Amino acid sequence: MYPLLRIDLAKLRHNAQALLQLASPLGISIWGVTKVLCGAPAVGKAMLAAGITTLADSRLENLQQLPAAEKVLLRLPDPSQADFVVHYAGWSLNSELTTLKALSRAAVAAGKQHKVLLMVDLGDLREGLWPDEVIPLARQVVDLPGIHVGGLGANLTCYGGVLPGPDNLGILVELAHELRRLGLAECEVVSGGNSSTLELLQQGKIPKGINNLRLGESIILGRETTARRALPGLYTDVAILQAAVIEVKEKPSLPIGTIGQDAFGNTPMFIDSGTQRRVILAVGRQDVNPEGLVPLEPGVAVLGASSDHLLLDTTVYPEPVNVGQVFSFGLDYGALLAASTSPYVTKQFLRPN
Repeated sequence: MYPLLRIDLAKLRHNAQALLQLASPLGISIWGVTKVLCGAPAVGKAMLAAGITTLADSRLENLQQLPAAEKVLLRLPDPSQADFVVHYAGWSLNSELTTLKALSRAAVAAGKQHKVLLMVDLGDLREGLWPDEVIPLARQVVDLPGIHVGGLGANLTCYGGVLPGPDNLGILVELAHELRRLGLAECEVVSGGNSSTLELLQQGKIPKGINNLRLGESIILGRETTARRALPGLYTDVAILQAAVIEVKEKPSLPIGTIGQDAFGNTPMFIDSGTQRRVILAVGRQDVNPEGLVPLEPGVAVLGASSDHLLLDTTVYPEPVNVGQVFSFGLDYGALLAASTSPYVTKQFLRPN
């Protein structure tokens, strides 16, 4: 059933194993992040089969369906959902005392010890405490019943695009040292970010004391996230989108008539490149970000999309194109996130042989 998102679990497992082999000799653990594939149980199982022992996701619904393992809630918890957080996640990322108190009450009621990673904002301006706020908060949290401060974490590149480096990650390491010195936390986990930190890891520039990374895109797409560079030895085609042709016509490259706004409020611009063999596929912006699609067949270019139609230029495609024919695409992170989330895209998980 098309459109179809195909996930090769053998390639995904290979990527996870390769990254573990890179990180483990340096004493760095990996939390496998499943959120871009909506916490699919098959993806979690493949990561666990590779040797990853902790699964992380930003949604409680996804953590609920993942296979049994140590689990981490990546998005800061909503205090009104504290009971569910404690039930489904052994760890959560936190920066607010109000939330930590709610988690404490929920953990005590459930008879559990909930581990928290205090998040530090190193300049990317998403979640986290300013560095000078960490020690004061830790003093208030250390005696909360049911709460164990397991360490510190930081997120970089996801919002502000700030790159991880020895200087900003060094701040995280120094804060962990200070928490240990003051007897406020052992900081068994000092999490230096996501797949954007792999560049530092490969260059041998990751500060000593960073002992954890939260990796999703590098496992699933085979890329680091500072420049979307393919990582040596990793598969970049774990995920492939396929969609079927519903129209093939020869049409001009310029629309005919006065140009106004399109369905999304944009005023499109076109280049006159003559008559084209234009193909429409049965997939659109409701399913995927078309700007993040990379045609895998030669001589195919993505022209654009409306809600339900993807337009291709196949003028130089070397073969005839027929209605019902299927074209395949690689995806960037945004396109994969949309396709994974769309209920109109069939998901197929290819089992390892």
